[in-house]
Amino acid sequence: MEQQSHAFLRELLETPSPSGFERPIQDVVRRWASSYADEVRTDRHGNVLAIRYPQDRSLTPPLRIMLAGHCDQIGLMVMHIDNDGYLYVQPIGGWDMQILLGQYLTVWTRSGPVQGVVARKATHLLTPEERNKVPQFTDIWVDIGVKNHDEAAELVQLGDPVTFSLGYRAMRNQLAASPGMDDKVGLWVVMEALRLLKDRPLQAEVYAVSTVQEEIGLRGAMTSAYGIAPTIGIAVDVCHATDTPGNDKKMVGDTKLGAGPVLFRGPNIHLRVLEQLVQSAEALKIPVQVRGVPRATGTDANVIQISRDGVATGLIGIPNRYMHTPVEVVHLDDLDRAAQLLAEFCTRVTPNTDWTP
Repeated sequence: MEQQSHAFLRELLETPSPSGFERPIQDVVRRWASSYADEVRTDRHGNVLAIRYPQDRSLTPPLRIMLAGHCDQIGLMVMHIDNDGYLYVQPIGGWDMQILLGQYLTVWTRSGPVQGVVARKATHLLTPEERNKVPQFTDIWVDIGVKNHDEAAELVQLGDPVTFSLGYRAMRNQLAASPGMDDKVGLWVVMEALRLLKDRPLQAEVYAVSTVQEEIGLRGAMTSAYGIAPTIGIAVDVCHATDTPGNDKKMVGDTKLGAGPVLFRGPNIHLRVLEQLVQSAEALKIPVQVRGVPRATGTDANVIQISRDGVATGLIGIPNRYMHTPVEVVHLDDLDRAAQLLAEFCTRVTPNTDWTP
């Protein structure tokens, strides 16, 4: 991975972006994209669109490719401060309570980050009934080290977002761990593809889009796709790696870290887009993994596909271990290869390509 691109990935992963609070990470994206796009703009929803135009812009209607990676991550929201200054929270997106307990958290306040921990009663003090059940959000609290309600209220407002304590950790064999790999790695792939396309000839407009609010209903992809009106759309998101104990590969497929990006097949996927992606991978000699998905995918591809009068849609997956935890793990080579694949795909699209199934 290029040094500057690796630094960009780390900055994305170390920047908070709970759904609905994406402004800090979109500032990072805008700075990066300004060096490689012909135009960078932000819509009213908060999606950032980095656009490369072809040399010949006479085609009417224009041929448009939308590349989407969502910038938001799961989070929590402060709902109540009790008399002793403990914070009570509710989830933004999907959480596993058993993963949340005992974690370091950061509350992102108007005056800066406030560190805290999430806890419940110590195991020694739990009743047998409490010990044998998964706690609810009303059973846990966030301790930010204050003396009372008034001190907490000076720092924290109701509605402030909370994340895992952010941080990037390099591992052996080109692996890396961090909260928020879902889907900052997909966002990185889309923006790295934009970098790789700089000065390369194009016959279509390419929109590299950092979408918002995927974790609460694919919302940013819905609005940005409507505004762009693309002919072709490709979402890049994480997918479950099954190279860990306990996975039933008969149900979810055989997906490994480091074996290449995943190309999905199924009713949410346009066959001609998939064919072009496969051909692009073959041209670059990039290994890919193919995975079937018999229903809507739960990614931005869902809403891109059915925008306006329909979009020829594909989906690239980045294998990810331990999704929606603070220790999500990916392989850096999978990211690099996915970005190269996207860039090659975009250069191969011509106005003569037939996108009818």
